Amino acid sequence: MFNSKSKPGFAEIASETTTIIGTGTTITGDIESKGDIRIDGVLVGNLHSGAKILIGPDGNVEGNLEGQFADILGKVNGKIKVQDLLQLRNNANINGDIYAGKLQIEPSVTFNGHCYMGANVVELNAETATVTSQAN
Repeated sequence: MFNSKSKPGFAEIASETTTIIGTGTTITGDIESKGDIRIDGVLVGNLHSGAKILIGPDGNVEGNLEGQFADILGKVNGKIKVQDLLQLRNNANINGDIYAGKLQIEPSVTFNGHCYMGANVVELNAETATVTSQAN
């Protein structure tokens, strides 16, 4: 009657879920997520995701983003580090440096900062951060 195979485990649920920070919501502090995350509100802090980050058209992040993939349509003031594909779409407004394996930018996007691309750059940046943190 109760078969453990019919219900997904916690790890399976976490990998299939999306966390949503809705319009009108402001979060102050850092967020870490293993699953996808979508921000349509305001985040004042850093965001680290093991999966995909989506910043909606009304989303605003005052901090650094780090994830596997990212799709940004809103505003980000901070560094963006994406292991694979970073898409800047719609009227996205980015103020900060970008580190991405691959980058796609639409003509309507505003970007002010430095851009570092390629798998080697992302890996080198991660290694540099590890060496720097070990030195401290």
